[in-house]
Amino acid sequence: MSERKALLILHGKQALNEQVRSAVEGKRQQGWELAVRLTWEAGDAQRLVGEALAAGYTQLIAGGGDGTLRDIAEAMAAHSTQASLVLLPLGTANDFARAAGAPLEPAQALELLEAAPHAIDLGEVGGQVFLNMATGGFGSQVTANTSEDLKKILGGAAYLFTGLSRFSELHAAYGELQGPDFHWAGELLALGIGNGRQAGGGHMLCPQALADDGLLDISILPAPQEVVGTLKDLLTDGFGIDSMFVRARLPWVEIKVSEGLYINLDGEPLEGDSLRFSARPAALRVHLPEGSPLLSGSNPANRPD
Repeated sequence: MSERKALLILHGKQALNEQVRSAVEGKRQQGWELAVRLTWEAGDAQRLVGEALAAGYTQLIAGGGDGTLRDIAEAMAAHSTQASLVLLPLGTANDFARAAGAPLEPAQALELLEAAPHAIDLGEVGGQVFLNMATGGFGSQVTANTSEDLKKILGGAAYLFTGLSRFSELHAAYGELQGPDFHWAGELLALGIGNGRQAGGGHMLCPQALADDGLLDISILPAPQEVVGTLKDLLTDGFGIDSMFVRARLPWVEIKVSEGLYINLDGEPLEGDSLRFSARPAALRVHLPEGSPLLSGSNPANRPD
């Protein structure tokens, strides 16, 4: 196969996106043989990945939001392929792409086809793979309950709007986390288990996470009564929250949760009251921009201790 050949797996809702059409045509004019396949229903992304790899494609493009990206990354990892992935962020939040510094404009995003791929980690829990983050707590409930219509109108601000409209429902839930030389148990408001840094439309839950260190970043927002009582003021003032998190960086962590702790995986609900999360080092090759904040080699200060 030609080295300048790739397949774009595009979320069906983006089929008429003129910016995407123009970007694809631009790459074709540069000599790329760029095929496009559309998803229509659950399972399509996984099927299309399998078909692309069987056809010999070595470069795939994920065109959609965080959910589409997760589906394609999971399918590629299941095939243990050396094929590489380009991000074409077209969702509401695009949390992983934003944290990675990937371009959000389609033509610029496709330019990463020319960049060298980097081996990055994936997270795994109960046989499911995630690229960005598992989240728990009230914020996860907000993400899961933000309507598609509202996201179309407000974009990423839809998550904030939904959260504020449901603030009266805010409550803590009990959780217990255990990992190598780490144990925490108590009431919590929010939990992030991150390979990436942000979730829920830009909430920076794991601000120091790296995607290539073989570790998961754990961020816990405890919920003593005084925190619950003043959280609204802290959110309004925009300071004070970050210093309240309990953080760790671990190759795996087990979590036991009580009823009322909502957990989702890159936006998809996750069931289970006892879960083990682990990192799968260098499980996926992804084209990221030079100097991406998620790569440990981009900045010596980012390297784990």
